Amino acid sequence: MLLAGVMLAAGLVVTGLSVARLSASDPHPLMAQATQPLQSTPGADTKPSVPAEPTTTGSRPADIAPEPARPDAEAQKAGAQPALPPAPAEKTAPPIKER
Repeated sequence: MLLAGVMLAAGLVVTGLSVARLSASDPHPLMAQATQPLQSTPGADTKPSVPAEPTTTGSRPADIAPEPARPDAEAQKAGAQPALPPAPAEKTAPPIKER
């Protein structure tokens, strides 16, 4: 308890000395400066603020026909290859026995 009281007293003394030094001297050199105000980018008057939206027609390109990822069985017999590898089999564990 004595140690806590000594530490509290020392903190109050250091705080008092700091406040006395700030009030006795010129406050401008010791005070922290705020950040500079924002300045606009040079040439900002001539540049657009937001890029223009890209123009889209909203339709798919007609030169590429859509294909299924998994061709049906007849197409695979004819030689069509699947676009994706076969999915792995699901791993299952034996059921949990109730006690």
